[in-house]
Amino acid sequence: MIENKNISTTYSPKEFEERIYKTWEEKKYFTPEVDKSKKPYTIIMPPPNITGKLHLGHALDNTLQDMLIRFKRMQGYCTLWVPGEDHASIATEVKVENELLKEGLKKKEMGREAFLEKVWEWTDEYRERIRTQLKKMGVSADFTRERFTMDENLNKAVKHVFVKLYNEGLIYQGNRITNWCPKCQTALSDAEIEYEEKEGNFWHIKYPVKDSDEFLEIATTRPETLLGDTAVAVNPNDGRYKHLVGKTLILPLVGREIPVVADDYVDLEFGTGAVKITPAHDPNDYEVGKRHNLPQIRVMDDKGIINELGGKYQGLERYEARKAMVKDLEEQGLLVKIKPHVHNVGVHDRCGTVVEPIISKQWYVKMDSLAKPAIEVVKEKKTKFVPERFEKTYFNWMENIQDWCISRQLWWGHRIPVWYCKDCGEIIVREDAPSCCPKCNSERLEQETDVLDTWFSSALWPFSTLGWPDKTEDLEYFYPTSTLVTGYDIIFFWVARMIFSGIHNMGETPFENVLIHGIIRDSEGRKMSKSLGNGVDPLEVIDTYGADALRFMLVTGNAPGNDIRYYPERVEAARNFANKIWNASRFVMMNLDKDLMEKYKDNKDYSLADKWILSKLNTLVLDVTENMDKFELGIALQKVYDFMWTEFCDWYIELVKPILYGEDEKAKGVVYNVLYTVLTTGLKLLHPVMPFITEEIYTHISEETESITIAKWPEFNKELCSESAEKDMAYIIEGIKSLRNVRAEMNVPPSRKAKVIALISEEAKNAFNEGATYFEKLASASDVEFINSKDQVPENAVSVVCQGGELFMPLLDLVDKEKELGRLAKEKEKLEKEIDRVEKKLSNERFVSKAPKDVVDGEKAKGEKYKEMLKAVLERIEKLK
Repeated sequence: MIENKNISTTYSPKEFEERIYKTWEEKKYFTPEVDKSKKPYTIIMPPPNITGKLHLGHALDNTLQDMLIRFKRMQGYCTLWVPGEDHASIATEVKVENELLKEGLKKKEMGREAFLEKVWEWTDEYRERIRTQLKKMGVSADFTRERFTMDENLNKAVKHVFVKLYNEGLIYQGNRITNWCPKCQTALSDAEIEYEEKEGNFWHIKYPVKDSDEFLEIATTRPETLLGDTAVAVNPNDGRYKHLVGKTLILPLVGREIPVVADDYVDLEFGTGAVKITPAHDPNDYEVGKRHNLPQIRVMDDKGIINELGGKYQGLERYEARKAMVKDLEEQGLLVKIKPHVHNVGVHDRCGTVVEPIISKQWYVKMDSLAKPAIEVVKEKKTKFVPERFEKTYFNWMENIQDWCISRQLWWGHRIPVWYCKDCGEIIVREDAPSCCPKCNSERLEQETDVLDTWFSSALWPFSTLGWPDKTEDLEYFYPTSTLVTGYDIIFFWVARMIFSGIHNMGETPFENVLIHGIIRDSEGRKMSKSLGNGVDPLEVIDTYGADALRFMLVTGNAPGNDIRYYPERVEAARNFANKIWNASRFVMMNLDKDLMEKYKDNKDYSLADKWILSKLNTLVLDVTENMDKFELGIALQKVYDFMWTEFCDWYIELVKPILYGEDEKAKGVVYNVLYTVLTTGLKLLHPVMPFITEEIYTHISEETESITIAKWPEFNKELCSESAEKDMAYIIEGIKSLRNVRAEMNVPPSRKAKVIALISEEAKNAFNEGATYFEKLASASDVEFINSKDQVPENAVSVVCQGGELFMPLLDLVDKEKELGRLAKEKEKLEKEIDRVEKKLSNERFVSKAPKDVVDGEKAKGEKYKEMLKAVLERIEKLK
């Protein structure tokens, strides 16, 4: 027996998962030192927001990353996985603000410094929560290098990039149409807008032509913006309105005069063919306005309230103003009709408020020159998307990219490193605070109150986390990183921005591969959300089933880029697999003899089963390694699962039990070593996805290394390949399955032995000769006899055809004669009654004449079938007698 291997009798992950993780940390397995003799493999963790607890999506994302990092660590790479968190500017500010409101505290009344103190308290609490959750999931990240987007060094990197881009002419301040959230009162980038289908209306309104009885009819979904109209546009090729181009209209409700302009932007087929132009409240109108030098009249404030330019509607919220204006238009006879219209409406992805396009002064990054090299690195495959189809999403975004609005009217975040001189108006852009104005020497300087878009700092994540802009050892060795793992929903939010930022600041793409995964949906295929109440807390799953079961479920059947569905039954199935591995491992450990293993460790007198399992294991190593390299993680896991459950547990262990319980010392010694090799190798292949159970078993059975975490990844060994053994065992396994099926159909208990008579093809003879003992153990065979022709088959025998030949079992070996005769007598009586019933029915002229033909034909067919069954029963009775 293996010494000091007192592993628990039952699989209970709570007993060892936390203990194991602490050991890993104490041993610093996840904290690499720069080793230039090794090739680096780096993953930078997508930083979760500090707005709450981690969800199943984080569990999936981190499980996939952990599989890759553990795989590469075992392959001998110097692996670094940097964890961290994102400050999530808008989301966190809203969360903290709402929490403070519960205490009766208002952000504006508290002041900036006091409010930020509260946010930092929140940050410390939630960062610790996230750290704890990640460790419970088993992530092998280096928490000594943990980063936060608001860390001092990362803040230094952000300021450095801002100043650099500004000095290069790539950052500018300008008045432009911006996506504006009236609730959060901040500008948003295009990437922060989600589009929802909503029921709305087209309001058809008449705009009177000056000094005329004529009207120009327009249709709008936002009548409240009419207050800021500065023109109406028509297509220059639209014959209906050519006579009006250059004429003046009287703006309804306002009385202001506005021109009719001709512009190709207008679609002749859509609506009325006439479009109201509101340059301060619509991005397309803004462009039309620039072409025609139209004034920009902003009629709403930051809260979506009509301002002083809105006349009688001043002080009304935008939708209240809409109702009042529509009522007035109707009373004045200017409302033609209201037509229902379903359309996509942009909402803020954080709070769900309908976005209001508003002209405002913001900071922007010019994107043209930054986007081009970022497009090229993907086209040239310097950065590869897995699956490749997501390149299209990337290109669609990058090739149509707009200048990036990077300023946010918030307090929490990286404050923009810009100062304004109150005396001369000079704008000073620098990394540290100036003492005075370089132009007039005034000390009356005021820093920009806006902060930067969260994604501005996240865009620098792959290199700022490694110490940039300082030239650190980590940055030199671990950058560029190897693989980014992320969901398809943030390709343009984050992936694109990291690529152009990496190229511009580091001179090369930040990662070699981008592995895209889908999102987790509930069992009905719905997205998990608070409103639906269908979310699942990964920590609750771990508490019930263990981290390994959760991780296993998340990877099983997972193909890159595809969504997966969460079923509790799948987690239970994963736990059942863990339990099976646990019990099989305990059985192996209870039977291994260290002395005999050592004595026969070089003995290669393998049985057919030994050769077969070693060959199958060797093929598995080759396949799984290849799948992992190709990011086919779900396929790799499925192969390991099939091998460990079926071939190792269900077949090999059962096949060698007679040897384990026998007296042949050498045979035992050989089998012990094969069992040990297969089990430990299987554990290594399983380790990336199920780290805890594999560690617990491995440290109880193996003395190769102190932890499976640092064990060597198995390698393919051509010498272990045996096509003949795999082919021969395939004959035997199918033969045993066939015999088992027949016995099950006949309800023959396993304890009842039956002789097996084998009529085998020449090709399969060697397999059946060598595997005869396996039939005795696994097919309840009392003996295996080989014959050369069917003439030698006993008259009363049950036959099964299988690959390689035909197998027979004497009927009386399978059943008790008297009991079987009794059963057959009851069967005979039952069939005779059925035949009598059918014959009476068919002899009834009323039934035959009135029943549908198919019903009559059905009864006839039943009668024939019952007669054939009765004939077979009578023949079996005769034979038994």
